[in-house]
Amino acid sequence: MTTTGEGTPATGMRSNLVNYGDPEFALFLRKAFIKGAGYTEDVLDRMVIGIVDTESGFNPCHGNMPQLIEAVKRGVMLAGGLPITFPTISIHESFSHPTSMLLRNLMSMDTEEMIRALPVDAVVLIGGCDKTVPAQLMGAASANKPAIQLVTGSMLTGSHRGRRVGACTDCRAFWGQYRAQEIDDAEITEVNGRLVGSVGTCSVAGTASTMACVAEALGIALPGSATPPAVTADRMRVAELTGRRAVEMVEDGLTVDRILTPEAFENALRVLLAVGGSTNALVHLAAIAGRLGYSLDLDLFDRMSKETPVLVNLKPAGSHYMEDLHRAGGVPRLLQELREMLNLDALTVTGRTLGEELDEAPAPFPQDVIRPRSEPVYPAGGIAVLRGNLAPNGAIIKQAAAAPDLLEHRGRAVVFENMADLSKRIDDESLDVTADDILVLKNIGPIGAPGMPEAGYIPIPKKVARQGVKDMVRISDGRMSGTAAGTIVLHVSPEAAIGGPLKYVHNGDMIRLSVRDGALELEVSDAELAERAELTPIGTDPAPARGYRKLYIDQVTQAEEGCDFRFLQAETSLGTVPRTV
Repeated sequence: MTTTGEGTPATGMRSNLVNYGDPEFALFLRKAFIKGAGYTEDVLDRMVIGIVDTESGFNPCHGNMPQLIEAVKRGVMLAGGLPITFPTISIHESFSHPTSMLLRNLMSMDTEEMIRALPVDAVVLIGGCDKTVPAQLMGAASANKPAIQLVTGSMLTGSHRGRRVGACTDCRAFWGQYRAQEIDDAEITEVNGRLVGSVGTCSVAGTASTMACVAEALGIALPGSATPPAVTADRMRVAELTGRRAVEMVEDGLTVDRILTPEAFENALRVLLAVGGSTNALVHLAAIAGRLGYSLDLDLFDRMSKETPVLVNLKPAGSHYMEDLHRAGGVPRLLQELREMLNLDALTVTGRTLGEELDEAPAPFPQDVIRPRSEPVYPAGGIAVLRGNLAPNGAIIKQAAAAPDLLEHRGRAVVFENMADLSKRIDDESLDVTADDILVLKNIGPIGAPGMPEAGYIPIPKKVARQGVKDMVRISDGRMSGTAAGTIVLHVSPEAAIGGPLKYVHNGDMIRLSVRDGALELEVSDAELAERAELTPIGTDPAPARGYRKLYIDQVTQAEEGCDFRFLQAETSLGTVPRTV
């Protein structure tokens, strides 16, 4: 850390000087380049607010980035600071091969190291698409400077033949109809141009919208900032206020570790459940918590789920869209419904506690998007934890978006060894499969894929879909999009690629799923499983020999630890989240 002659930490442009062995020369050289950029020496006396610019031509979720940056800069300058932008990696779900999750940790490293290296007193983290907000919070948590999250906001909905539509729950619904031959080529082409109404993130409770709500619940984003759509005046005003608050956070010494506490993580987990949010958010919260020394306790989370109903009527578990949630009062309105279940003394980026913020929140008004606890969308939390001999370290299911009659099910396994096998055989007319079977997909976990892609949303085989079947039990060690619905078991741990029991499931094995009992059982004896393990070697595929993928395979953790790199986790363990329920 650079210090002044009096020994106090330097701030602004005087901080984080390049190490030439001569601090005065380093400052002299920096001043020369500052002047070359058109600044006066006055900037040396201003606190510097870094603005993380994640604009990319490959990221339409961040298509409003220039306008957001302009508004943030305005807020920073109104508060007396100097705003300076800097770029980092930008990741979009549909433009990141083989999967965006492979790059989340790399983006977090980029974010962390730029925060550490640059002469910034605080940072405004502007993200939106699924992996960007988690990556930014992971990096900011490790760097531990004052930081505030600003999301890009959701897209507007569109219209198809008089029906309101939005990405990406409706994308999947229409594609399912197309696979079942319920709509033709002309209609699927037509609807393709209607699903995304503007720039911005998905308009349902997918991972991006879930993480926006989670960030607000964590207290790392301004109250009311999660839900304004991307192209609205509300979103621009939030950006300006975020810039202004970043300056004040420096004055208050409000670093990330003072905000992202166990109490804050518990509040975030409550909101995740009450929103009926994406299962991916659980992985991301585990990763963010791990950067601060906390591990996720799945069993305590499951107990929390049993007492936290889904209150937000938002697709895919409900029927509304993010712009409707915004008009209904957004996250502050939801927090008021959950008030008795929250840690109200948790500190937020405003410098005030959550309870103090809720005391001044707008008064409730009639609406049908956010339900009272007495009239929930779903009586328990959106996500349930499963354990058993098929998932010793746990698995999860988005029960609020599953078919109720499949939550207790026993069926025959139809096994696919990997994604290539799935692609080759899923629509083969000779595939031995019925609606009562359980589709099992192996080797799409963090190491097996690699990157744990969202391939857990296994398509219904065409021969079954044509019979009108809309859902089947599906099991994998991968993830699925938060916009998806179905009776889908995910994040099976340990994954198949490292010798988890999933690796040894054979076609025809019987599997029992019981969400009521929290059970996922392979009806095969321990002796038989041990024999199968003896006959089936682990790690037969060649591992990457160099580069980032080698680093990824060597260091990535399993889903319950957030799929972070071990060397990026905090050095000291501080306990678990949630703590107690």
